[in-house]
Amino acid sequence: MRTAIIVFPGSNRERDMVMALRRSFGSDPVMVWHKDTELPDVDLIVVPGGFSYGDYLRAGAMGAHSPVMRTVKERADKGVPVLGVCNGFQILTEAGLLPGALMRNAGLKFVCKNVHLRVETAQSVFTSGYADGQTIAVPVAHNDGNYFADDTTLDRLEDRGLVAFRYVDETGSESDAANPNGSRRNIAGIFNDTKTVLGLMPHPEDAIDPLHGGTDGRGLFDGLARALA
Repeated sequence: MRTAIIVFPGSNRERDMVMALRRSFGSDPVMVWHKDTELPDVDLIVVPGGFSYGDYLRAGAMGAHSPVMRTVKERADKGVPVLGVCNGFQILTEAGLLPGALMRNAGLKFVCKNVHLRVETAQSVFTSGYADGQTIAVPVAHNDGNYFADDTTLDRLEDRGLVAFRYVDETGSESDAANPNGSRRNIAGIFNDTKTVLGLMPHPEDAIDPLHGGTDGRGLFDGLARALA
């Protein structure tokens, strides 16, 4: 299996993602520069976290128009799984691959801490390594993670089972206190209609080694490797 990571000026989590993919897939991903227009044949494309283009204009807005994103869209349309984490989530919404938008955190401060997530569905290539309703702990590190969509879009996501992860407390219960950024309905990650594109704000790639405080992120990458084998 082959994987690829898209690298933008301002990306800062691509090396973390390399380590996560290497551990689960057994090989290093291909690093693809944002100005490239070609992608090798791969089984998974990852858009990593960071601050593409310094978050100028709007987080993810400029990255969404990088030349490589046209090819990413084409591959996504053909069913190649695409994972966007943090800034990658922002880029995927700005590129139209996922609905909604990521706005400034409700507290107007950068948030960097561990949070708890509830896995809303295990019925996807991305979440098959977890159980429905499982609570996991992973870190967040973002300034613009406040997920917003109108009620019609949110209802459609809920009705079709397209909410992937939700911010919860350690018992798995939703609350305002468990929501680190003000995201509507405590949404931390969503799928596209076919569940082949996933965007999420927390960083599972930084929860793969016990020396870093936990390994709950391994389920995402191990599950992906098994599902795509």
